[in-house]
Amino acid sequence: MDLGLRGRAAFVAASSKGMGRAVAEIFAAEGADVGMCARHEDTLRAAANSVRASGVRVVETVADVSVAGQGEHAVRRAIDELGRLDALVVNAAGPPHATFDQLSDEQWDAAYQLTLLSAIRLIRAALPALRRSDAAAILFISSWSARQPIPGLTLSNTLRGATAGLAKTLSNELAPSVRVNTILPGTIRTDRQIEVARASGAVDLEEHFHRMASSVPLGRIGEPDEVARAVVFLCSPAAAFITGQMLAVDGGVIRAVS
Repeated sequence: MDLGLRGRAAFVAASSKGMGRAVAEIFAAEGADVGMCARHEDTLRAAANSVRASGVRVVETVADVSVAGQGEHAVRRAIDELGRLDALVVNAAGPPHATFDQLSDEQWDAAYQLTLLSAIRLIRAALPALRRSDAAAILFISSWSARQPIPGLTLSNTLRGATAGLAKTLSNELAPSVRVNTILPGTIRTDRQIEVARASGAVDLEEHFHRMASSVPLGRIGEPDEVARAVVFLCSPAAAFITGQMLAVDGGVIRAVS
């Protein structure tokens, strides 16, 4: 299927590794130019060079999206250099593993800045260019915790619900010019999942992932590119009649009917 992305431009936040990098690579494979940002210059440069291998233009900017001004600068720089923006992928590292009793006001505030306010700022920066596109889309990479709380992830369980509410609201406010959807990844083999595993006391990571896979109907955990393909499709003109949706890419782990 031709997704209709050749010659278009996308911006992917937190794209130096994991799902963000996979999304950037698949956009490029479909012929879209890509703006990228991440906190660490070395991993960002390596990811950007990998994306460039597809023959597209890439604009990478070192930025921490939880810090006011940095994510917005990265988006505006990509728009200036690429000349357009058709898709914005809102993405950030997940907040730390902790239960309610372990959390301070400072940790709540940091998680709010990282998970919710960063999304708001990225969207503000992107909207003028997105509104000039004939096929604009915003895609939130969230977590299945937005639908079903995950033990030990109080911050994520709370704030992912907030971003889901924001996405649904924007899908109405920005229609018909900009579509807005959300992806809910399940357990995906990323550095973030390794951090969560270690925080929960796992010593043997493969054994930990094997145990997690036993609760997934498809019998395994997911890979970053499996999430990325869904993200890129929902951002493409091929998904032109889909907005306001939350799609779980979780191997069936969410048991709720709706």
